[in-house]
Parts: sequence; structure tokens; C-alpha cells
Amino acid sequence: MRVLVIIDPPSSLRPRSDTSVAIMDECLLRGHSVFVCEPQDLSLRDNRPFADVQAVQAVSRETAPAVTVASGTEQLPLSHFHAVLMRKDPPFDATYLQSTQILEYARGQTFLMNDPRGLREANEKLYIFRFPDLIADTIVTRKMDEIRAFQAKLGCDIVVKPIDGFGGSAVFRLRAGDSNVSAILEVSTHGGKRWVMAQRYLPEGKQGDKRIHLLGGEPVGWLWRVPAGDDIRANLAAGGTAHATELTARDREICARLKPHLIADGLHFVGIDIIGNYLLEVNVTSPTGVQAVSRLYNTRLEGKLVDYIESHAPRID
Repeated sequence: MRVLVIIDPPSSLRPRSDTSVAIMDECLLRGHSVFVCEPQDLSLRDNRPFADVQAVQAVSRETAPAVTVASGTEQLPLSHFHAVLMRKDPPFDATYLQSTQILEYARGQTFLMNDPRGLREANEKLYIFRFPDLIADTIVTRKMDEIRAFQAKLGCDIVVKPIDGFGGSAVFRLRAGDSNVSAILEVSTHGGKRWVMAQRYLPEGKQGDKRIHLLGGEPVGWLWRVPAGDDIRANLAAGGTAHATELTARDREICARLKPHLIADGLHFVGIDIIGNYLLEVNVTSPTGVQAVSRLYNTRLEGKLVDYIESHAPRID
């Protein structure tokens, strides 16, 4: 099987934490051929999508570089690959958007994980609004006065974060009556020019949040992320630590509710975040945490991912 992974620069990948590293390692161990490119390496020629790719020669999950690639590039049609994985980190900018539009032309020629149309439709912060009964009190706005009114109505602390952020970046807790609220809102909204999500602060978040990996809509891996010190962010990229946990009946209810929507949108592999009884985010671009799950439970979650890719890949020469 030939697999193309669309990623950030290979030199930026972290050996012990990046899920893309684990997937590529598993593919190589099974004898598959793995190639990488960045979104800007995609192109259309004669109504066919191509990519300037580099062959992956080795993967390290201990020391950098995580991925060693061939020095030269080769231009190949996406139909050459059995599977194409879009694994670039957010933000969802113009380059990302246009790359998904190019990937549309590979539909039916290769297995696309995740589907480019689903990637465009499923903003990681906004997708939760499809399930209003599963989420805490939340609004999305650019207007600072609307956020103040929202907090005043709730009468409690709120959390504000940009809708295009990731990894816990630019997440603020606004305490009722704090004299810094106006300054935080100015920074967070870029003076009213950027949409942010304002959400009821959930005290349960002090103990951490739960990341659940869904594959084909089914939970296949999960972990408990605990914030460092007084930080409100449990993201591993923001200093949170990973711990073993169990799924609750509410967790399984949330997963079951999401499954038909994820399947309809071609979102084969996602990571959802839950605090208490509430769904916070649906991460679709490059869900992380697979290596942490594998270490916590002495398993290889990446093996399930590659099993899934193999079972969905078309039969091509």
C-alpha cells in the first residue's frame, strides 16, 4: 500500500507525541510505502490532482528527526496512492481551505482521511453546535459587549478562545468582576475583528478533561488530560499530563450521538474533548494523543488506525 500524509514540515514533527509519526511508523513496519508533502505541494494538472512528494525513509519515536525523508521530490498523481491522510495542524487558513478544494478532485481515486468536504464543514469549535443538548452555555461572536452580556447573564466565570485556535493557544478564563476583562477581550477578539467562542466555565475542568478518539464513529482510545498547576488548559501541548481513565455512560452517549454525523461527513478519525457531561470540541484536522494512549495502556492504537486505512483503501495497481 502507498500512503501519502499531508503534514507540516517534517522537521517540526515531535518523535514521542505526534500522531502522524505513529501512523507512519506503523505503516512502515507493515511494509507499506509512505510519502509526505505539505499543502502547498498540491496542484491540479489536466483536471487531475498531483503532489510533489518525498519518500519517507525512516521514522524515529525517540529522538529527532522524527521523520527522515529522501532528498529529492517526485510529482505523482494522488490516484497513485491507496490512501491520502490530511494531517496538517490548524489554523484553518486560506492555504488549508484551498488544499481541501484540490483534494476534492481525488475523490473516488483514493481513500481520503479525513474527507476534504468534511474538513471544511467541521470547524473544530463550531461543530458542537449541531448537538445543543450536549454542550455547556456557549456563544460565538466578535463583539466584546455581547461577551460581557453573556457573562453577566450567567453570573459566573467564562472561558474565551478563538475559533481557529488549537493546542490550548489563546484560551482565557474571565473571572466575573476582574478588571482585566476588557483588555483580555480586546486581545482575544483582535479588537472585535476575530470570532471567539465564549463558554460557561466548568469547575470540573480543574481536574482535567477527557480526550476520546473516534474511528468510524466508534471510541477506540481515550485518556484523561490533567492541567499543570493552576492552568485551565489540559492540552498536552500546553503542559497537561496524560492519565488512564474509563468511559462513562455519558461519554458513550455523546459518542453514539456523534457517530452518524461523523460518518455522513466523511470524518473517519476525530478526537473529541469532554469535561464532565459536556462536549467541548470535535478535533478533525490532526487529532493528537495516540502515542500517549498507546503508552498508557501498553497497546498500539496506531495499529487500529492502519487496520482501518487498509480496509478502506481501494484496490489499485
